[in-house]
Amino acid sequence: MKNYPKKSLGQNFLIDRDILEKIVNVTQIENKTILEVGPGTGNLTTFILKKTPKKLIVVEKDNELATNIAEIFKDQLTVINDDILNIDEKSLSSEKITVFGNLPYNISTEILSRWIVNLKTDFWFDHLVLMFQKEVADRIIADFNTSDYGRLSILSNWKLNITKICDIKPESFSPRPKIDSSLLFFSPKKNFFKINDPKNLEKITRVFFNHRRKMIKKPFNQLFNGNKKVLEKLKINLNLRPQNLNIETYYKLTNEYENLGD
Repeated sequence: MKNYPKKSLGQNFLIDRDILEKIVNVTQIENKTILEVGPGTGNLTTFILKKTPKKLIVVEKDNELATNIAEIFKDQLTVINDDILNIDEKSLSSEKITVFGNLPYNISTEILSRWIVNLKTDFWFDHLVLMFQKEVADRIIADFNTSDYGRLSILSNWKLNITKICDIKPESFSPRPKIDSSLLFFSPKKNFFKINDPKNLEKITRVFFNHRRKMIKKPFNQLFNGNKKVLEKLKINLNLRPQNLNIETYYKLTNEYENLGD
């Protein structure tokens, strides 16, 4: 049975064997518990299984594709026919999971942000190997003082080391998307800035980057009511723009925000 990609689900199936081979060689699969998000027609699934994982779980939202995957691979894997955003990842395995995903472009940032915000003290995964629209990947890995730098850069790099593996051209997919894609590799940081509630980091970055072309005086005063002690402690120049503050400054601002009133 031929499966036609659904635009509503952001489906573009990876068909380039060289890229598929590159993906499964990014990190160890043998004897590991693997989660594949959006297996589609099972192209990457086949390559993962060749690497003999201890267990392979696939999450596929599309009913037809999920049924086909179950029929093709039978007892070689576990199929969950649901939206990844509905899944409690920690319930999937008592062991740390390695995640592979050609994430649907329309919800890729939502998935990543949720995984990061839901991280408490322990990580449910040991590695993420994820494909994004190149424009999104550029924002994830952007450094301060660049046009791509913003909320996603700050949130993504808080607890994760991120490496770009490669860019992927449209002709590697069926149907061809109109844009390039990028493959990113994420691994947990052993040491990261302590923030009590990640939603405060989301709030700080949202308020600051809502007006990214304007100076930070207004968002700072909105959040801190002109608190000069915070300014002096963090040595912040209110004439700068949001993209001029480095990642660590936003983590420190979040920490100060959480300590207001103490």
